[in-house]
Amino acid sequence: MWTVRQLCAELAAGKTTSRALVEASLARIADPAGEGARAFLKVYADTARAEAAHADTLRRAGVVRSPVDGLPVCVKDLYDVAGDVTRAGSRVLEHRALADAPAVARLRAAGAILLGRTNMVEFAFGGLGLNPHYGTPLSPWDRPSRRVPGGSSSGAGVAMAEGMCVMALGSDTRGSVRVPAAFCGVSGFKPTATRVPREGAFPLSYTLDSVGPLANSVECCAAWDALLAGEPTSGGIAALPEIPARLLRLAVPRSSLVEGLDAEVGRAYERSLQRLSGAGVRVEEIDAPVFSRAQALFRDGGLAGPEAWQVHRRRRERFAEMDPRVVKRLELGARFSAADYIELARERAERIREADALVCAYDAVVYPTVAVVPPTLAEVSASDEAYFQWNAKVLHNTGIANVLEGCAATLPCHRRGEAPVGLTVGGIGGTDRRTLAVAAAVQAVIERGR
Repeated sequence: MWTVRQLCAELAAGKTTSRALVEASLARIADPAGEGARAFLKVYADTARAEAAHADTLRRAGVVRSPVDGLPVCVKDLYDVAGDVTRAGSRVLEHRALADAPAVARLRAAGAILLGRTNMVEFAFGGLGLNPHYGTPLSPWDRPSRRVPGGSSSGAGVAMAEGMCVMALGSDTRGSVRVPAAFCGVSGFKPTATRVPREGAFPLSYTLDSVGPLANSVECCAAWDALLAGEPTSGGIAALPEIPARLLRLAVPRSSLVEGLDAEVGRAYERSLQRLSGAGVRVEEIDAPVFSRAQALFRDGGLAGPEAWQVHRRRRERFAEMDPRVVKRLELGARFSAADYIELARERAERIREADALVCAYDAVVYPTVAVVPPTLAEVSASDEAYFQWNAKVLHNTGIANVLEGCAATLPCHRRGEAPVGLTVGGIGGTDRRTLAVAAAVQAVIERGR
């Protein structure tokens, strides 16, 4: 399992090269026994090899551009890559980008090697990971049963789980980084929405979209987050403060976030809380009805509905070429009036103030990332009703961090060999580095029991 810390040390010691890492990634992507053909929509094999060779040349000359110099990464299909078409998982877009999205440009400037573009739900409008145009990559768990990977950053989750990259760049509007991370058994981070520039990323919701990484640990996510946010990298991958577990005070919300859990999720969650308590963490249950009330902010599609309709309404003549389930959600947004939109935005501001006041005394809030284990493709595709019911279940918990303008990391908390379960460590908006440090401390405790 690749980590930034491990690879930095191996590159510095001459035990590996960027070219070797890229070749290993490309081999995994091309492996017919894996999911690379569905996880990636485009692979930049030739340019990745050339950029890796350049990184190796610079390193031999004593030039290391950043802590992630020479590491292979992939980006979700909605990010602009100069000279390439940004399809956003669709067949109706033909826009050829003139410049990299800022997030992509920052990765390049740091010396990260761009392997290719990963699959996604069309226009990022769904949490299950299905794409009828390019196929759906499967969750690595119980593959004979054909489980969904989570979405909308479906290819990113699968690429990380199968070792095709060191980091997969996703986007998160209601859980699109954290759901595939949880369903594929890796870590992921959704930053405060305004932390990383969103320009050059095809929008779903101007209000809720955020740019975040999937990686093999919270510490790795933190390394990529600092780079994406444009923070100084002189501190390297050790920039997060180390917090002893006994100093942590975590809130466990009594709310809809911990209701209706699958048995496997409930067991892994309770086991995690017990392990944290046993390590000296103060784990305190709190009444948190605001999290249940905040679910009402997603009524009739929430803020994302009318915002997505504005993005796509001039494309109506091509709706027949799109995923009909995406079209249904887009058309729901057309029913919003300006007054409805303003009322929802004002209600959201009230819920944010209420939630921040409730949890500000704690280091973080912890809850299951997704209430269910990955369902099968057959289950979610049985009918439109089944699809939308499963989609709502999968996005129920993750959407809270978006609608309440927070930040949240997810980390695996299941035992190895069991169904994948994610544990969320969430903080209020603007506390990204502190929340990542807390999540890293939590992960260190959880990992000892996996």
